[in-house]
Amino acid sequence: MDNFTVTENTTIELNEASKSSIPTEIAVFLLTLNILLSITASLGNALILIALHKETSLHPPTKLLYRCLAITDLCVGVIIHPVIVVFHLSSVTTVISWKMFYYIDKLRQISSFVLCQVSVLTSSAISIDRLLALLSGLRYRYVVTLPRIRAIISCFWLIGVLAAAINLWNSNIAFIVGFVETLFCLTTSAFSYGKIFRKLRHQLQVHAVPQGLTNGRQAPLNIARYKRSVTSAIWVQLALVTCYTPFFVVVMFNLYGGMSGDKFQVAFDITAALFYFNSTLNPFLYCWRIRSLRQAAKDTIKQLKCCK
Repeated sequence: MDNFTVTENTTIELNEASKSSIPTEIAVFLLTLNILLSITASLGNALILIALHKETSLHPPTKLLYRCLAITDLCVGVIIHPVIVVFHLSSVTTVISWKMFYYIDKLRQISSFVLCQVSVLTSSAISIDRLLALLSGLRYRYVVTLPRIRAIISCFWLIGVLAAAINLWNSNIAFIVGFVETLFCLTTSAFSYGKIFRKLRHQLQVHAVPQGLTNGRQAPLNIARYKRSVTSAIWVQLALVTCYTPFFVVVMFNLYGGMSGDKFQVAFDITAALFYFNSTLNPFLYCWRIRSLRQAAKDTIKQLKCCK
């Protein structure tokens, strides 16, 4: 804040120069796109949260991880997309003052850092959860418990808040820290899924592997169902990588490749739209890949129609 409060004239010049300078046509397109994505991300993830509440076949800690991911995506639809809409209004209207623009931009940066870090960490945690489900055997339900997952998720949100705090201090350092953390999480996920498929390939028993206890007896791990759950998690991970990679590439070019000016602004805004599109895409992936969740979502929609 000190850099923006030297004098009133200096403040106005800095913030007016910081406003979006992309062509009006692109600004209108991105504004409309973010309105649509805000609606789809909000409604889609709200439906998923209701469906997760009704769904009973998922292991509660695993369901909590998916619920955390859905909450971050819901926040993108409710908070970030509307903020970006106001942000792009600065390109097509003079209603947005420099002061409002500055605080809107800071809100966008802070919320983006928090939600991005939590999403990446949660996706990585889901991959580790799937690996533990295979390796822990009888001990899985005693190792992966609700209190432990709640504590881990709380740590994820704390890490996200710390990343946002670093961004307020130095945005370049914050991006580098976030990039390294994201790379570490993706590497962890790749290792986990690689380990899972190697383990499954060498399984001697095709139909069942001991996992937990039910009524004092061994409860079999359904290999077909387990493979579906792993495949579902991989699709969510691939969607995240696909949506995030172009944005990181553009920002890296800006930091180290000398990319700047209007071209950077256009590339940044377009890849940012793809970045946040991940929050709209995830509910469709859940319904496509998780059969029980798809049925719960259908039942919820039917109930809403009946109520209407």
